[in-house]
Amino acid sequence: MTGRALVGVSGWRYPRWRGDFYPRGLPQRLELTYAAERMTSIEVNGSFYSLQRPTSYAAWRDATPDDFVLALKGGRYLTHLKRLVDVKTPLANFFASGVLALGPKLGPILWQLPETLAFDPRVLESFLALLPHNTDQASKLAARHDDKLSVRAVIAPRAETTVLHAVEPRHPSFDTAAARALCAEHGVAIVMADSAGRWPTLTDTNESSGSTGSPDAARASSTLHYLRLHGETDLYTGGYTDASLDRWAKRCRDWLALGHDVHVYFDNDAQGHAPYDAMRLLERLGRSGGPTGRPTPAP
Repeated sequence: MTGRALVGVSGWRYPRWRGDFYPRGLPQRLELTYAAERMTSIEVNGSFYSLQRPTSYAAWRDATPDDFVLALKGGRYLTHLKRLVDVKTPLANFFASGVLALGPKLGPILWQLPETLAFDPRVLESFLALLPHNTDQASKLAARHDDKLSVRAVIAPRAETTVLHAVEPRHPSFDTAAARALCAEHGVAIVMADSAGRWPTLTDTNESSGSTGSPDAARASSTLHYLRLHGETDLYTGGYTDASLDRWAKRCRDWLALGHDVHVYFDNDAQGHAPYDAMRLLERLGRSGGPTGRPTPAP
Protein backbone atom coordinates (compact mmCIF):
# COMPACT_ATOMS: atom_id res chain seq x y z
CA MET A 1 0.00 0.00 0.00
CA THR A 2 1.39 3.38 -1.02
CA GLY A 3 0.70 6.55 0.94
CA ARG A 4 -0.47 9.84 -0.51
CA ALA A 5 1.72 12.89 -1.17
CA LEU A 6 0.07 16.21 -0.37
CA VAL A 7 2.30 19.05 -1.51
CA GLY A 8 1.64 22.76 -1.64
CA VAL A 9 2.33 26.14 -0.08
CA SER A 10 1.76 27.82 3.25
CA GLY A 11 -0.85 30.45 2.44
CA TRP A 12 -1.77 31.63 -1.04
CA ARG A 13 -2.62 35.32 -0.82
CA TYR A 14 0.66 37.11 -1.48
CA PRO A 15 0.81 40.35 -3.51
CA ARG A 16 4.34 39.44 -4.65
CA TRP A 17 2.95 36.42 -6.53
CA ARG A 18 0.59 38.50 -8.66
CA GLY A 19 1.86 38.89 -12.17
CA ASP A 20 4.39 36.12 -11.49
CA PHE A 21 2.90 32.82 -10.29
CA TYR A 22 -0.59 34.24 -10.67
CA PRO A 23 -1.22 35.53 -14.19
CA ARG A 24 -1.57 39.25 -14.46
CA GLY A 25 -5.23 40.21 -14.17
CA LEU A 26 -6.33 37.06 -12.33
CA PRO A 27 -9.06 38.11 -9.85
CA GLN A 28 -7.97 37.71 -6.25
CA ARG A 29 -11.02 35.53 -5.53
CA LEU A 30 -9.68 32.96 -8.02
CA GLU A 31 -6.16 32.72 -6.60
CA LEU A 32 -6.92 29.76 -4.35
CA THR A 33 -8.53 27.86 -7.23
CA TYR A 34 -5.57 28.63 -9.51
CA ALA A 35 -3.06 27.40 -6.93
CA ALA A 36 -5.14 24.34 -6.03
CA GLU A 37 -5.24 23.23 -9.66
CA ARG A 38 -1.42 23.01 -9.59
CA MET A 39 -0.88 21.42 -6.18
CA THR A 40 -2.49 18.76 -4.02
CA SER A 41 -2.81 20.66 -0.74
CA ILE A 42 -2.44 24.12 0.81
CA GLU A 43 -1.85 25.20 4.39
CA VAL A 44 -4.33 27.82 5.64
CA ASN A 45 -2.51 30.64 7.47
CA GLY A 46 -5.47 32.81 8.43
CA SER A 47 -6.66 30.38 11.10
CA PHE A 48 -3.41 31.03 12.99
CA TYR A 49 -3.99 34.76 13.35
CA SER A 50 -7.69 34.82 14.19
CA LEU A 51 -10.83 32.71 14.35
CA GLN A 52 -12.33 32.36 10.89
CA ARG A 53 -16.00 31.97 10.00
CA PRO A 54 -17.92 28.98 8.66
CA THR A 55 -18.58 30.93 5.45
CA SER A 56 -14.84 31.29 4.85
CA TYR A 57 -14.17 27.59 5.35
CA ALA A 58 -17.09 26.74 3.06
CA ALA A 59 -15.78 29.12 0.39
CA TRP A 60 -12.31 27.55 0.52
CA ARG A 61 -13.87 24.10 0.33
CA ASP A 62 -15.89 25.02 -2.73
CA ALA A 63 -12.95 26.75 -4.47
CA THR A 64 -10.78 23.62 -4.55
CA PRO A 65 -10.90 20.29 -6.43
CA ASP A 66 -12.77 17.32 -4.94
CA ASP A 67 -9.59 15.47 -3.91
CA PHE A 68 -7.88 18.55 -2.48
CA VAL A 69 -6.79 18.83 1.17
CA LEU A 70 -6.55 21.97 3.30
CA ALA A 71 -4.26 21.82 6.32
CA LEU A 72 -5.02 24.38 9.05
CA LYS A 73 -2.73 26.28 11.36
CA GLY A 74 -4.08 26.14 14.89
CA GLY A 75 -4.65 29.48 16.57
CA ARG A 76 -1.69 31.39 17.95
CA TYR A 77 -3.87 32.37 20.91
CA LEU A 78 -3.45 28.81 22.16
CA THR A 79 0.19 28.31 21.20
CA HIS A 80 1.81 31.73 21.60
CA LEU A 81 -0.34 33.65 24.07
CA LYS A 82 -1.65 30.86 26.30
CA ARG A 83 1.44 28.74 25.58
CA LEU A 84 -0.69 25.55 25.64
CA VAL A 85 -1.88 26.18 29.22
CA ASP A 86 -5.58 26.41 30.16
CA VAL A 87 -6.73 26.11 26.55
CA LYS A 88 -9.81 23.88 26.71
CA THR A 89 -12.26 26.69 25.93
CA PRO A 90 -10.04 28.38 23.28
CA LEU A 91 -9.67 24.97 21.64
CA ALA A 92 -13.44 24.55 21.63
CA ASN A 93 -13.75 28.02 20.07
CA PHE A 94 -11.28 27.07 17.35
CA PHE A 95 -13.32 24.03 16.30
CA ALA A 96 -16.60 25.94 16.66
CA SER A 97 -15.41 28.66 14.29
CA GLY A 98 -16.31 26.57 11.23
CA VAL A 99 -13.37 24.19 10.80
CA LEU A 100 -15.68 21.22 10.19
CA ALA A 101 -17.29 23.02 7.25
CA LEU A 102 -14.31 21.79 5.21
CA GLY A 103 -15.83 18.31 5.34
CA PRO A 104 -13.60 15.64 3.73
CA LYS A 105 -11.12 18.32 2.65
CA LEU A 106 -10.05 18.92 6.26
CA GLY A 107 -6.38 17.99 6.50
CA PRO A 108 -4.01 17.95 9.46
CA ILE A 109 -4.09 20.74 12.01
CA LEU A 110 -0.68 22.28 12.59
CA TRP A 111 0.22 23.54 16.05
CA GLN A 112 3.24 25.81 15.55
CA LEU A 113 4.96 26.48 18.86
CA PRO A 114 6.97 29.63 19.68
CA GLU A 115 10.74 29.23 19.71
CA THR A 116 10.81 30.31 23.37
CA LEU A 117 8.57 27.45 24.48
CA ALA A 118 10.72 24.65 25.91
CA PHE A 119 9.58 21.05 26.25
CA ASP A 120 7.59 20.53 29.45
CA PRO A 121 6.10 17.02 29.48
CA ARG A 122 3.23 17.99 31.78
CA VAL A 123 2.19 20.95 29.63
CA LEU A 124 2.49 19.05 26.37
CA GLU A 125 0.68 15.99 27.76
CA SER A 126 -2.23 18.14 28.95
CA PHE A 127 -2.52 19.83 25.57
CA LEU A 128 -2.27 16.68 23.48
CA ALA A 129 -4.88 14.96 25.63
CA LEU A 130 -7.41 17.66 24.65
CA LEU A 131 -7.03 17.22 20.89
CA PRO A 132 -9.95 15.53 19.08
CA HIS A 133 -9.00 12.70 16.75
CA ASN A 134 -12.20 12.44 14.73
CA THR A 135 -14.91 14.84 13.62
CA ASP A 136 -17.42 13.51 16.14
CA GLN A 137 -15.04 14.35 18.99
CA ALA A 138 -14.31 17.72 17.38
CA SER A 139 -18.02 18.53 17.10
CA LYS A 140 -18.62 17.66 20.76
CA LEU A 141 -15.65 19.78 21.80
CA ALA A 142 -16.89 22.68 19.64
CA ALA A 143 -20.25 22.59 21.43
CA ARG A 144 -18.43 23.76 24.57
CA HIS A 145 -17.46 27.11 23.02
CA ASP A 146 -17.99 30.31 25.00
CA ASP A 147 -20.04 33.38 24.12
CA LYS A 148 -17.30 34.74 21.82
CA LEU A 149 -18.75 32.33 19.27
CA SER A 150 -22.41 33.12 19.96
CA VAL A 151 -23.11 34.25 16.40
CA ARG A 152 -21.28 31.39 14.74
CA ALA A 153 -22.52 27.93 13.91
CA VAL A 154 -21.01 24.68 15.12
CA ILE A 155 -20.91 22.54 12.00
CA ALA A 156 -22.03 18.97 12.63
CA PRO A 157 -20.09 16.50 10.43
CA ARG A 158 -22.14 14.40 8.02
CA ALA A 159 -19.95 11.38 8.67
CA GLU A 160 -17.24 10.70 11.20
CA THR A 161 -13.75 11.10 9.75
CA THR A 162 -10.28 11.25 11.22
CA VAL A 163 -8.79 14.52 12.45
CA LEU A 164 -4.99 14.57 12.32
CA HIS A 165 -2.59 16.83 14.22
CA ALA A 166 1.04 17.87 13.89
CA VAL A 167 3.21 19.88 16.29
CA GLU A 168 6.03 22.13 15.08
CA PRO A 169 8.38 22.78 18.02
CA ARG A 170 11.01 25.46 17.60
CA HIS A 171 12.97 24.93 20.81
CA PRO A 172 15.85 22.41 20.79
CA SER A 173 14.62 20.80 24.02
CA PHE A 174 11.98 18.97 21.94
CA ASP A 175 14.74 17.03 20.16
CA THR A 176 14.47 14.14 22.64
CA ALA A 177 13.12 10.62 22.76
CA ALA A 178 10.75 11.71 25.56
CA ALA A 179 9.08 14.38 23.43
CA ARG A 180 8.75 11.99 20.50
CA ALA A 181 7.33 9.25 22.68
CA LEU A 182 4.73 11.61 24.12
CA CYS A 183 3.61 12.67 20.64
CA ALA A 184 3.57 9.04 19.52
CA GLU A 185 1.38 8.11 22.48
CA HIS A 186 -1.22 10.62 21.28
CA GLY A 187 -0.81 9.87 17.57
CA VAL A 188 0.48 13.38 16.82
CA ALA A 189 3.13 13.99 14.17
CA ILE A 190 6.24 16.04 14.84
CA VAL A 191 6.90 18.50 12.02
CA MET A 192 10.22 18.30 10.23
CA ALA A 193 11.05 21.91 9.43
CA ASP A 194 13.81 23.25 7.18
CA SER A 195 14.56 26.78 8.34
CA ALA A 196 18.06 27.72 7.13
CA GLY A 197 19.39 26.76 10.57
CA ARG A 198 17.10 29.10 12.52
CA TRP A 199 15.25 26.28 14.33
CA PRO A 200 16.12 22.63 14.90
CA THR A 201 15.26 20.26 12.08
CA LEU A 202 13.55 17.58 14.12
CA THR A 203 12.95 14.09 12.84
CA ASP A 204 9.68 12.38 13.63
CA THR A 205 11.33 9.16 14.82
CA ASN A 206 13.11 8.35 18.05
CA GLU A 207 16.46 8.93 16.41
CA SER A 208 18.23 12.26 16.82
CA SER A 209 17.84 14.98 14.23
CA GLY A 210 21.32 14.19 12.97
CA SER A 211 20.31 10.73 11.81
CA THR A 212 20.69 10.01 8.14
CA GLY A 213 19.00 6.62 8.18
CA SER A 214 15.81 5.80 6.32
CA PRO A 215 12.51 6.44 8.12
CA ASP A 216 11.52 3.73 10.59
CA ALA A 217 7.79 2.95 10.59
CA ALA A 218 7.95 1.32 14.02
CA ARG A 219 9.34 4.41 15.71
CA ALA A 220 7.56 7.20 13.88
CA SER A 221 5.29 9.31 16.07
CA SER A 222 2.52 9.00 13.49
CA THR A 223 1.83 7.57 10.04
CA LEU A 224 1.49 11.22 9.04
CA HIS A 225 4.71 12.97 8.04
CA TYR A 226 4.51 16.76 7.97
CA LEU A 227 7.28 18.84 6.38
CA ARG A 228 7.49 22.64 6.39
CA LEU A 229 10.19 24.01 4.08
CA HIS A 230 10.83 27.61 5.14
CA GLY A 231 14.05 27.97 3.16
CA GLU A 232 17.28 26.04 2.81
CA THR A 233 19.85 28.84 2.91
CA ASP A 234 17.70 31.93 3.47
CA LEU A 235 14.66 31.92 5.72
CA TYR A 236 11.42 32.56 3.76
CA THR A 237 13.24 33.82 0.67
CA GLY A 238 15.59 31.56 -1.27
CA GLY A 239 14.52 28.82 -3.64
CA TYR A 240 15.41 25.13 -3.41
CA THR A 241 18.00 23.64 -5.75
CA ASP A 242 17.35 20.56 -7.85
CA ALA A 243 19.73 18.56 -5.66
CA SER A 244 17.88 19.61 -2.51
CA LEU A 245 14.47 18.76 -3.95
CA ASP A 246 15.85 15.40 -5.06
CA ARG A 247 16.84 14.67 -1.45
CA TRP A 248 13.44 15.68 -0.08
CA ALA A 249 11.71 13.62 -2.79
CA LYS A 250 13.77 10.57 -1.83
CA ARG A 251 12.76 10.95 1.82
CA CYS A 252 9.11 11.34 0.81
CA ARG A 253 9.21 8.25 -1.38
CA ASP A 254 10.61 6.21 1.52
CA TRP A 255 7.65 7.23 3.68
CA LEU A 256 5.13 6.70 0.89
CA ALA A 257 6.45 3.19 0.34
CA LEU A 258 5.61 2.45 3.99
CA GLY A 259 1.99 3.40 3.31
CA HIS A 260 2.35 6.69 5.18
CA ASP A 261 0.89 10.01 4.03
CA VAL A 262 3.28 12.91 3.49
CA HIS A 263 2.34 16.58 3.72
CA VAL A 264 4.89 19.11 2.45
CA TYR A 265 4.35 22.87 2.56
CA PHE A 266 6.77 25.41 1.14
CA ASP A 267 6.97 28.63 3.12
CA ASN A 268 9.73 30.37 1.15
CA ASP A 269 7.16 32.81 -0.14
CA ALA A 270 8.82 36.23 0.20
CA GLN A 271 10.34 36.17 -3.29
CA GLY A 272 7.71 33.93 -4.81
CA HIS A 273 9.70 30.67 -4.90
CA ALA A 274 7.23 28.60 -2.87
CA PRO A 275 4.65 27.65 -5.53
CA TYR A 276 7.30 26.80 -8.11
CA ASP A 277 9.23 24.65 -5.64
CA ALA A 278 6.02 22.86 -4.67
CA MET A 279 5.30 22.00 -8.30
CA ARG A 280 8.90 20.88 -8.85
CA LEU A 281 8.64 18.51 -5.88
CA LEU A 282 5.32 17.19 -7.15
CA GLU A 283 6.96 16.40 -10.48
CA ARG A 284 9.60 14.37 -8.66
CA LEU A 285 6.84 12.46 -6.86
CA GLY A 286 5.08 11.58 -10.08
CA ARG A 287 2.55 14.34 -10.47
CA SER A 288 2.93 17.36 -12.69
CA GLY A 289 1.30 20.57 -11.59
CA GLY A 290 2.05 22.33 -14.85
CA PRO A 291 5.14 24.23 -16.01
CA THR A 292 7.30 25.35 -13.12
CA GLY A 293 8.10 28.55 -14.97
CA ARG A 294 11.22 29.64 -13.09
CA PRO A 295 14.82 28.55 -13.53
CA THR A 296 16.17 26.57 -10.59
CA PRO A 297 18.57 28.37 -8.23
CA ALA A 298 22.27 27.64 -8.47
CA PRO A 299 23.60 25.00 -6.06
